[in-house]
Amino acid sequence: MKVVWVIGAFVALVVLLAVGLRLDPREVPSPLIDKPAPQFELPLLNAPDKTFSQKQMLGSVWVLNVWASWCPPCLEELPVVTELARSGIAPVIGLNYKDAREDALPWLKRNGDPYKLSVYDAEGRIGIDYGVYGVPETYVIDRAGLIRYKHIGPLTPEVVQKKLQPLVKELASRG
Repeated sequence: MKVVWVIGAFVALVVLLAVGLRLDPREVPSPLIDKPAPQFELPLLNAPDKTFSQKQMLGSVWVLNVWASWCPPCLEELPVVTELARSGIAPVIGLNYKDAREDALPWLKRNGDPYKLSVYDAEGRIGIDYGVYGVPETYVIDRAGLIRYKHIGPLTPEVVQKKLQPLVKELASRG
């Protein structure tokens, strides 16, 4: 009887592992999907005397991209974010996360700045509110200020083409 229990537990474990291996770690469900984007008012990265709030984007579909100068995958995704911003499909706002302004500004100058603007979240408090697991992460926020999509890790052309762009177009067409 004991052998049956051991074999049953082993089979159950193998099934769980097989299911887990098929999951995409970048597709972690966010409890914030279809909920209001957390409120913030942060200084601009390049103009600390000015602030930006997510409320300023109400009425627009927009993309929030969380990045940092110390993040190698952020540099990897930068050409994709640049192309997304150039497409004009939606404004792309940067959230500079747990970074030093004196590192972030030269990083943008050296590598290119795709953002309409970047806000500065030095302590990462807003990142915590948004449920940031690590950088980079990208969110699509609708006209009503609801988070409609979250992507963990670097954006790829495939993700932008198959998920992000169709969603942004659908949300924008809702008027």
